[in-house]
Amino acid sequence: MTVVEDSPVVAVAEEAVIPEAPDQPRRIGGLTRTGVLSLCGAAASGLCIAILLFGQLAPLSGAFGFTVVAYGTFLAVYAVLTGLEEDGPAIRDKVMTVVLWSAATVLFSGLVLVVGFTLWRGREALPHLNFFTQDMQAAGPLDPLSNGGIAHAMLGTLIMITIALAITVPLGLACAVYLNQVPGGFSRFVRTIVEAMTALPSIVAGLMVYATWILGLGLQKSGLAAGFAISVMMLPIVIRASDVVLRLVPGTLTEAAEALGAPRWRTVWHVILPTARSGLATAVILGTARGIGETSPVLLTAGFTAALNADPTAGPMISLPLAVFSFVKSPEPTMIARGFGAAAVLMALVLVLFTVARLIGGRGAGHRSKGQARRAARASRRDVQRFDDLHAPALPLFDGEND
Repeated sequence: MTVVEDSPVVAVAEEAVIPEAPDQPRRIGGLTRTGVLSLCGAAASGLCIAILLFGQLAPLSGAFGFTVVAYGTFLAVYAVLTGLEEDGPAIRDKVMTVVLWSAATVLFSGLVLVVGFTLWRGREALPHLNFFTQDMQAAGPLDPLSNGGIAHAMLGTLIMITIALAITVPLGLACAVYLNQVPGGFSRFVRTIVEAMTALPSIVAGLMVYATWILGLGLQKSGLAAGFAISVMMLPIVIRASDVVLRLVPGTLTEAAEALGAPRWRTVWHVILPTARSGLATAVILGTARGIGETSPVLLTAGFTAALNADPTAGPMISLPLAVFSFVKSPEPTMIARGFGAAAVLMALVLVLFTVARLIGGRGAGHRSKGQARRAARASRRDVQRFDDLHAPALPLFDGEND
């Protein structure tokens, strides 16, 4: 039998290439049908076992215990169901993902509950326009909601927090830059003091300003003194958060600026601070959230008044947290409604301040606003014109005798 090696059929078969199947990427995130079924089955199992234990088998009672047993059973059953198809690392990853999502859901639910409860209890006072335009000087506890308001508390809060921000932002950022750029023994000492002041009770800050400003200097209670007390509470928060943010700036940026011959102050102003602008805005937000809700320092340093006072240097002044505290102490339903309405206004004011801070410092490094882009374009055109004038060929001198 003769084998024909050079047959055309064999050559064609050898040249034919079987196409390979394309690689299918492995899906590592998102929901799948199996995952959804496992979650639903584990949740149903945890609920049924908790009902069985608390209702039939064991003498257990209480909503908290029921929730803990149901959730623990849910995690255990979910781990078993996941282990039918996955290995150990995948099981741990999925279980921890469920735990983190559960924690986020609980926190978000608590936030929604607090905001919703405040708005619901203050729903009677918020629709009245006089609630935002009048003070409580001519209104009493028995007056209806159509008389009196919280204009004096809103103005006092804005004045106090403005004074506190005017003191805290420059001092806090300057101290954070010092801690970040000037290492040494003294900077470590300052950092230790700042960390200790983070846990300073608010009543201590109020007593310190009260002892120095009112008892020591003999000045009267005012919004300026309250602003000083609030700034004492805000300062360590802003310094600590800004220090952490400035540490995250890559050292290569600083090295590149210094390699180009830029002095230290110019490197900090034009490189470090713009790079960390978003984080610094977050630090200011954290400090504002700490200071805007303080009550005891305001009570000690600004006093209490039911009238509108726009002068922070003279006379007592009230803030929204102090107004809420004074309103809800009353047994009258109208005063309680005013208190919850004032709390809702305080939350809205904080939201507005946070939004403004995000708009100012929310852009990341390298992202310019429209105004900054226009100014940079004008500066570039001026530089190009200057370079063209510098390298333009010199015109020949006019000599009248050679004409």
